[in-house]
Amino acid sequence: MLDRLQALADRYEKLSELLCDPDVAGDSKKLREYSKEQSDLQETYDTFIEYKSVMEQYEAARAMLNEKLDDEMKDLVKMELDELSERKETLEERIKVLMMPKDPNDDKNVIVEIRGAAGGDEAALFAADLYRMYTKFADTQGWRTEVLDVNMNDLGGFKEIIFMVNGKGAYSKLKFESGAHRVQRIPATESGGRIHTSTSTVGVMPEMEEFDIEIHDNDIRVDTFCSSGAGGQSVNTTKSAVRVTHVPTGIVATCQDGKSQNSNKEKALQVLRARIFDKMQQEEMEKYGAERKSKVGTGDRSERIRTYNYPQSRVTDHRIGLTLHRLDAVLNGDMAEIVSALTIASQTDQMEKGEYAGA
Repeated sequence: MLDRLQALADRYEKLSELLCDPDVAGDSKKLREYSKEQSDLQETYDTFIEYKSVMEQYEAARAMLNEKLDDEMKDLVKMELDELSERKETLEERIKVLMMPKDPNDDKNVIVEIRGAAGGDEAALFAADLYRMYTKFADTQGWRTEVLDVNMNDLGGFKEIIFMVNGKGAYSKLKFESGAHRVQRIPATESGGRIHTSTSTVGVMPEMEEFDIEIHDNDIRVDTFCSSGAGGQSVNTTKSAVRVTHVPTGIVATCQDGKSQNSNKEKALQVLRARIFDKMQQEEMEKYGAERKSKVGTGDRSERIRTYNYPQSRVTDHRIGLTLHRLDAVLNGDMAEIVSALTIASQTDQMEKGEYAGA
């Protein structure tokens, strides 16, 4: 592993030279490519440099113990060795994590789809609660959210809502949210005070650029129709809403949130590219079967991943056995502990399988 780390460090330093090259500075494509590559290596490089420094200090301290030292000095050196040994072990664990294969989509924006599933109006109301939870969490991360399409019921719930989350690392922190979310509570419409169980499904897809997923004009059919619901004067007066169908796969995406047809078409294409990529991922997962399944699941939306129990103020993630008794805080966007636990579970799974970059 040290050889691979040294190779990564050499590459980082080479990139520093390249970024100072006038020819590269004048080539926007190369400048962007090299800057991103160096940025991706930054944390690993810094950790490796610190690790080498700690190792040098550790070896120097060990050598001092072989010299003639008085008791006081020997005790000081042993204390330093203990501290350096602890720091060395911490850095080694961190390096193991950094050397794992990185999901190439981790830094991307995401498109999130939430749909009310079993439970009728109550499921739609819960979908609205999930949307609020994710937007509140996005606020804590400094991310920006934008609604792409929404279909509401009469009670203010969402039969379906599709929105974009823009921010570095959005996919890395939200990718484990795909699946069926279950709520147990007394619905506002329940006169008998009985607890009902409803579900909403969440799908999280990385935003795909045009060069990631190429869609040819002759492979799509574009239909326009009048918007419905909230949207100002354009609603039901102009055909600004757009439905785009990808003929080869049959995948459909619609958008009516914007007031212009061109804006809605571009947003619909964003969703379409993400859905095509998601379909490709699911097909690959099915191809490899159980051997590719991790502790935190496959991302299948039919897989029940979490329960939100109102009477007990409890949130339970079934994949990793995590239970928190602070439901209100979680639904207000305090998801950091859940996100961290899921990330650690995934990383632990990779380490157990011996998955390391360049291995």
